[in-house]
Order: sequence, then C-alpha cells, then structure tokens
Amino acid sequence: MGRLNHRAILGLSAYYHDSAAVLLVDGRIVAAAQEERFTRIKHDAAFPHHAARFCLAEAGLTPADLEGVAFYDKPYLKFERLLETYHAFAPRGLRSFLAAMPVWVREKLFMRKMLKDELAKLGPGKPQIFFPEHHLSHAASAFYPSPYDEAAVLTIDGVGEWATTTIGLGAGKDLSILRELHFPHSLGLLYSALTAWCGFKVNSGEYKLMGLAPYGIEDSERVARYRQVILDKMVDLRPDGSLLLNMDYFEYATGLTMCNAARFTEALGLPQRAGESEITQEYMDLALAIQQITEEAVFRMAETARELTGAKNLVMAGGVALNCVANGKLLKRGTFENIWIQPAAGDAGGALGAALAAWHIGLEQPRTAHAGEPGGDMMQGAYLGPVFSTGEIERTCRRFNAPAKKYDDFQALCSEVAGMLATGKAVGWFQGRMEYGPRALGGRSILGDPRDPAMQKKLNLKIKYREGFRPFAPSVLEEHASECFDLDRPSPYMLLVAPVADSRRKALPPDYWARPMYDRLYVERSDLPAITHVDFSARIQSVSKATNPRYWQLIDTFRREQGCPVVVNTSFNVRGEPIVCTPADAYACFMRTEMDALVLGDWLLVKEGQPQWTETGDWRTKFELD
Repeated sequence: MGRLNHRAILGLSAYYHDSAAVLLVDGRIVAAAQEERFTRIKHDAAFPHHAARFCLAEAGLTPADLEGVAFYDKPYLKFERLLETYHAFAPRGLRSFLAAMPVWVREKLFMRKMLKDELAKLGPGKPQIFFPEHHLSHAASAFYPSPYDEAAVLTIDGVGEWATTTIGLGAGKDLSILRELHFPHSLGLLYSALTAWCGFKVNSGEYKLMGLAPYGIEDSERVARYRQVILDKMVDLRPDGSLLLNMDYFEYATGLTMCNAARFTEALGLPQRAGESEITQEYMDLALAIQQITEEAVFRMAETARELTGAKNLVMAGGVALNCVANGKLLKRGTFENIWIQPAAGDAGGALGAALAAWHIGLEQPRTAHAGEPGGDMMQGAYLGPVFSTGEIERTCRRFNAPAKKYDDFQALCSEVAGMLATGKAVGWFQGRMEYGPRALGGRSILGDPRDPAMQKKLNLKIKYREGFRPFAPSVLEEHASECFDLDRPSPYMLLVAPVADSRRKALPPDYWARPMYDRLYVERSDLPAITHVDFSARIQSVSKATNPRYWQLIDTFRREQGCPVVVNTSFNVRGEPIVCTPADAYACFMRTEMDALVLGDWLLVKEGQPQWTETGDWRTKFELD
C-alpha cells in the first residue's frame, strides 16, 4: 500500500471533547495532536481536520495512502445505551431526549458516512474504517505503547458506549477485556458530579478539584462526615472496586445537569458552589472526601486486576488515570511492581488507542519491543506534535517586528535563561515538537525558579490568570529526582504525585490548619516553595537527557550555575486557552501576559523593547498568520 510501500493507520477521536488525530506507520507513532491546539478552541470536539492534516503531512501521505482509519468508539452501541437509558428512566429526561435525538438521527447514526465525508475534505482515498469500542481504545492506548510485554490493564473514565471501567490483560499483541462496569455506575462521573458541586466545569475542572483536595483538613470530623454521607447515600463501593450509584442523587443519565440539587443539598448540608465565588473550607473538605473515596476505589480496582491477571505490571488510561495523586499512592502501595500511565489518558488518547487496536487486533500485526527507544516506551516522551524550523521562528519575529537575539551556542542561551530564572523572571520555553496530551513537558512550557516564594503567585495571577490556589509542577533532572522527592523511579509524563523529600521540608506554624486558604498557601513549606503543595506533595516530571536533551541541558545548567536541579514547569497558555502550538501563538501569549522573556528555539526575546501590544479583533487576522 502507498507509494512508499508502508502501512499507515489514521486514528481519530471526535464529537465529544478533546478531539485528536494520530498517525501510525508500520505500527510506529509518527505524529499525534489535539485539534484544540490548531483551532485555539479549548477542548475542541469538532472533527480534527487540522490535526489530521498535520499528521498526514508529517509522513508525506494523503488519505489515498492510508490502509485504515480508526474511530475511537462504536456509535451504534452508544446510541443503544442512550435509548435504553432514556427508556429506563422515563418519563424523566424528556427534555434531554428531545434535544439529543435529532442530532443522532441526522448525523451520528451515520457515522461511517460522516467520517468518509470529512476524510474526503482531506483528499481522495477509500481506507478501511475501524470502530473499536471506547474502552478498548483506552486499553490499547495504555498497553501497546507501554514498556511491558505483559500487563494488567485498567481503564477508568466517565462512560464510553456502556463501559465506564474495564479490567483487562495485555500479552504480546493480544489484548482481552476481562471485566467491565457499566453505565450509569461510574467512578469518573461520580468525581465529575462532585466537581460540578464544588463549582468547577465538568470535563475540564476535575484537576482543579484534585488540586483543591489537599486544602481539606485530613482526619477532621467534617471530612469524615462528607465521606460517610457519600458512601452511605450516593455510592455503594464494593470490595472489588466495583460500585453502584444511587441514581436518585444524579441527573446525568437523562438530564442536562450532573446532580439532583435538592438531594445533594439535603445530604451534604452544603449548597452547590457558584463558579468564581469564594471557596470556603467546606468545599475544600468535600474535595478531600471525594478524593479519598476515588483513591480507595482505584486501589480496590487495582487489587482486583492483580488477582484476575496475576501480572506484575499495570497500565492505565481513561480520564481518571489523570488523577496523579491516586496514581502516586497506588504506586506506593506496591500492588504492582511497575505502573505505566498513558500520557494522553483522556479522550484525545482514544485516537491513539483506536489506531493501535486497528493495527494489532484488526490487522493482526505483531507488537515490537520499545526497549531501545527513548524512555523505553513507544511515546517518544509525548513529543509528537508540530515542530518549527529556525527559519519559521525568524519569520514570525519579523512579522511581529519583535526584537530577538539568536544564539548560535545553545549552552550560552541556557546560561542566560538560567540567570533570568534565578532573578525571579518567568520565561516562556518553546522548543521542538509539541506535546500530545494535557501536560506541557518542556516543549511548550512556562518556567520559573522553584526556590522563589513569590513564583507561584506570580505565575497564577499575572501570567496564567487562574485561581491562586492551584499548584505548579516541578521538572527535575531524572538523575537527581530522588534527592528532591520521595520517588524511586522516573515520572516522565507528570502523572505521579509524590512527597517532597523530608530533608527539604520546613516546619509548619502551629496554627497552620486554622489559617485561611491563601494564608496556608503562602507559608514556605520547603526550600522549593513554588512547587511544594500544601500537603508537602508535588506532581513530578523527571526529565531525561535521552528524551528531551535541550530541556535537560537547560535544567542541568540551572543546577550547575544555581545549585538547583529543578525548575517550575507550567503549560504555555493562559486560563481558558489551549497550550500554544506555533511560534505566533507563543509570542501572542508572551505579549498578553507579564511573562518576562520568551525562548523560541535558539531565539531569545525579552519583554523590554518589544513593540507596544495592541489587540484589535483577532490577532491572527491582524498579522495575516496561518
């Protein structure tokens, strides 16, 4: 097939949230990206035209060269679930039914035709179309790229077609699902319901709830009471990790909201928090209670997976697998010797899983070892998106009339940036290929000095324009991670939370837990205050020289010149916007915030001396950029 005699599969996820495209060539990942990065629409759910075009262009292919296209779920099964659910709960949900059915009858029931029509816009071709089930796509995204020949597979999210959680076994090219939990009983939807109750948006605010939980007062009477109310009235959590939700408390099955407000208020004695309103201690304690329940459910599911499979390795995917606090504690429990989590664990990663399922299961192709690849897995550090040449960066600077200095010696650039960081400056870092998944990992990042007590506040309020309570992650040299954190293995994808090392901690004042949230936040808890959360934890990215040599070199320069092997790393975006993709995106973000400097490849831009930034209308149109 194809003019180069290679076999290519395009994987797609779309029409719910976080649509994405992935291209496999001969079973290897050539390119992967989310549509939102190109359209600049957060969580864009549209057909991923831009992402698919990028993936095909990266390999020099057209749709005519594709052997197959894989979509990440089965529309007919999902439609069946919707019909049966509406029937089971009737007459509840009539308004939701009347809103949803015309779209399904007009479009989604004819997904094969719709996909063919959309693909035709990319060019002529008639590839075979595969429809693996949603959770099989998640399972494939977790197992096939992992470093393990055999592993238990755990997928947990809101819902796919029917499944909300699955336990499986991967061995070689074979992947089998051994046990499923079905809708409406869902750990992911339980967590999302409490996310909504605490005033955050579903499908985007769950990580905020996870970040809020450590502000809850552990072992307090109120946390214990909330936890017991949830377990007694809302969810029956079984010893094997399966659960039954009391649907009298939830509206998501047929309604337009997550929770039955009257029942939630009565049970919790706490009204739903309005978005952007003050976060009181009650909501912090509720966040901790649901986090504790989620962790216990994950622990039990993992123990069941170990019993069913006998495997020593575990791989995970699905939105709940992004709960890095639960992941870190699960690793610490030792249920499995090794854990690997798909960095694009949510629906965007379904595009990758669909392609891999089509390749290994649909086309029965063997699995190759990843031992010699950077990081030991198939993900190439998750650096799978677009890359921009020095010429393209230079042209962007000229278009914006932006003064920039080019460094022919990259080490000199690293020294300059390390010095800036040490003086409290926030620096945009734009290098190489864009990351695939929700985390910035040193390709599209904003960096700061973790020793600076004011850095968290500066990044949250003056650059990210987001809630001040939210923590920041450290990027640490892989070789020095154990000096700073209680972690005995790499964490390349920022999916494990671990405690800051005891040797780096500072004593808390006696009245610490009695203080208001932001008073607690600004207490220096360690000698790395900007990345130490209120419970002495950190969401760690370990940086490998093999996987990202430039980012490693910068941090190593900071270590040698400033004595610290850690930098603050947050995603290169502001609240409500996707992570930047292009040099123009990065420059616009740089100029619209109080970021001090920007590195674009070998080019350094500092805020002083930049042209006056005025925005009238869409800046892309204004500057005639792609």
